[in-house]
Amino acid sequence: MADAYIYDHVRTPRGRGKKDGSLHEVPAVRLAAKTLEAIRDRNEIDTAAVDDVIMGCVDPVGEAGSDIARAAVFEAGYDNSVPGMQINRFCASGLDAVNFGASKIQAGMDDIVIAGGVESMSRVGMGMSGGAWPMDPSVAVPSYFMPQGISADLIATKYGFSRDDVDAYAVESQKRSAQSWEEGRFNKSVVPVKDQNGITILDRDEHMRPGTDMQSLASLDPSFVMMGEMGGFDAVAIAAHPDVEAVNHVHHAGNSSGIVDGAGVVLLGSKRGGKKMGLTPRAKIRAFTNIGSDPALMLTGPIDVTEKLLKQAKMKLSDIDLFELNEAFASVVLRFMQHFEVPHDKMNVCGGAIAMGHPLGATGAMIFGTVLDELERRNEQTALVTLCIGAGMGTATIIERV
Repeated sequence: MADAYIYDHVRTPRGRGKKDGSLHEVPAVRLAAKTLEAIRDRNEIDTAAVDDVIMGCVDPVGEAGSDIARAAVFEAGYDNSVPGMQINRFCASGLDAVNFGASKIQAGMDDIVIAGGVESMSRVGMGMSGGAWPMDPSVAVPSYFMPQGISADLIATKYGFSRDDVDAYAVESQKRSAQSWEEGRFNKSVVPVKDQNGITILDRDEHMRPGTDMQSLASLDPSFVMMGEMGGFDAVAIAAHPDVEAVNHVHHAGNSSGIVDGAGVVLLGSKRGGKKMGLTPRAKIRAFTNIGSDPALMLTGPIDVTEKLLKQAKMKLSDIDLFELNEAFASVVLRFMQHFEVPHDKMNVCGGAIAMGHPLGATGAMIFGTVLDELERRNEQTALVTLCIGAGMGTATIIERV
């Protein structure tokens, strides 16, 4: 099996996913095209040599529908021979796009693949694509369907995380994200989004609130009490996990991932493909996998998939220098660190989605790139990237510098 090398990555800044967000006037296809243009230009790629473009998008409807990857290929001015494919594994879509691309290279079918994801949450609202999981009783009942916030609160209740615990984690995420921007850790990978006149619309993640502290978070009411109690979802949670007597609602907007717009891509290739283009590999894909997990807890998939992946790769947890786990909710990361006894100084060292936001289909590719940059900055060797996923799943990838 051939090695799949990582040659480069770029992302847009994350814009607030509301009508007053800086990227609201930029359609999702333009965000995706911006990253394709940037990865092409900075690596002087002959796009006729690109075998595929794979992009995750969680709500591929309306202007984000009809295979947004192929649409972005057109808008970015790539050669017409470049195909495009849109995939959806909820929040892990961007990482799975990278994994799909890597698998094609490892199989010897492709030499150059650009993979990542995009989401414009201010223009195409979360959940707009609908689906049987939340709506059809024949699916919702056996899967113990509930909103993810209820599942996050269930995790906090079941594993003993208090309101102070989740708030303290959120404060640290804000602190690390602000420090990372101040130290220029994202400078080489974030490409500004400009308008038709070349004027910069956004060049920095705008969801961050660096002044966040425990006192400001304490003033926020829990977000999921009403849907848990009045909507009946607490009863669903308890039915799934009867060891829990009552759900302690601890999550709110300040310790949950932010709704944002953005895109990110990773340039992957074989050794042969990179050599033809004069590219130097930065790392390689060591291993990746997916798993289904408890649909009620829903967000503990990163634990299950990490155990599976380490066994598959014949590695130990101690072989991993840095961990990057999407901060969908604070309890998700706290539970992962609790289960594996991962020290916080190895986890999400540049901050995460609580501070910077979670553009669903793009996040996997974004955090993949973040941890690659950080491995290089720290002169470390190996990282594990993972995300929790709606309906109870997990995706994880191990990368290794070369």
